[in-house]
Amino acid sequence: MKRILLLLTLSFFVMDSFSQETPSQADTLRKDALNVFMESTAYIIKEIPYVNYVRDIKDAGVYIISTNQRTGSGGMEYSYFFVGQHENAGMADTLKFNAGPDETADEIRQKSVNTLKMGLMRYVAKTPLSKYMKISFTEPLKATVSTDKWDSWVFRSSIYGYLQGEKTYKQQYLSGSLSANRITENWKINISSSYSQSESKYIIDDTTTIRGANTSKSFRTLIVKSLNDHWSAGGTMRLGSSSYSNEQFYFVIMPGIEYDLFPYSESTRRQLRILYTAGYMYEDYTDSTIYNKMREGLWSHSLTASYAVVQKWGNIDLSVGYSNYLHDWSKNNLSASVALELRIAKGLSITLYGSASAIHDQLGLVKEDIPLDQILLQRKQLATQFQYFTSFGFTYTFGSIYNNVVNPRFGNSGGGGISISISE
Repeated sequence: MKRILLLLTLSFFVMDSFSQETPSQADTLRKDALNVFMESTAYIIKEIPYVNYVRDIKDAGVYIISTNQRTGSGGMEYSYFFVGQHENAGMADTLKFNAGPDETADEIRQKSVNTLKMGLMRYVAKTPLSKYMKISFTEPLKATVSTDKWDSWVFRSSIYGYLQGEKTYKQQYLSGSLSANRITENWKINISSSYSQSESKYIIDDTTTIRGANTSKSFRTLIVKSLNDHWSAGGTMRLGSSSYSNEQFYFVIMPGIEYDLFPYSESTRRQLRILYTAGYMYEDYTDSTIYNKMREGLWSHSLTASYAVVQKWGNIDLSVGYSNYLHDWSKNNLSASVALELRIAKGLSITLYGSASAIHDQLGLVKEDIPLDQILLQRKQLATQFQYFTSFGFTYTFGSIYNNVVNPRFGNSGGGGISISISE
């Protein structure tokens, strides 16, 4: 018994000695490191270990806002906005990189880390850690730049499908698309076509089986010319068919003009766009409509206002749109949507999303009563005067202001593991 007590006592002192580590040079350097606030991932924390990742923006010497937007090639342009505060007040930088549509998630996150490293150097240079930094250039420069033989045109094709089922239920879905895009400083051209087909079957009993199917085809062209840093003009042309919307064939042409209160060069941080379109549409219906029409030509117009801003306190994306048919202004549609993310206080953030529409322009509704099974399967468009959707969430975090350690043991339960997300 005495031996057991002696072993336990020795074990306690050994464990206590390990738990009371003496401060090392690494601890001193960590204390002097730059405090950074950003939406970091485990990969970023591992690859950029010479800063402190803090949980609250008020504790940061620099905060980083990240945004992204689609490029003409089908890839993404990622932007990082570095804003200094406290000891770095008055300092600000913007760095960007492009990711092609065929680049993998690993290639994108490597570019993200390299961009962040370059942006942080200016701020790290003001800390005691600067004397340990080394800067290198890994690629030789060529004297010339190769020309683009495609003249900025990008082509893409895709096929997607799935099958699922069980004893009493089966569903299949198939879709395909082709697109050609050309985006330059002065022009934006999108040409696309798509096809989709879905079928479902419910076996109720030995004598009752419910089937439903939908098919849609579409061709769309968008052409926009930049007039200056605030104005642009262009239009869309669409044609196709949809069994859901009772459209055997439709054709729409809508020219328009847009004004952005802010320069388009600032579009990743803030936008206030007003778009007006007006044009003609031809409808050839599959079944007679509630207005006893099998085909008709219609004139319509629409006005849309969109506001988006990304700041250190969060971001807002708000849109309001109105449209009506010119032969009868009571046939109209009013819609609005808002996406909001706010940091209310230290550690507390809220996310909200909502959309709603007042609908009075359903001219293509089928005149005959739709069978109950097709209503339940949502295979035909039904009469309605409104639509809405809302979602919300709260997040509260408290404790240590630092978030520098990545520990992937036992999976993601402790916040470790591999993360691919690199934007807010």
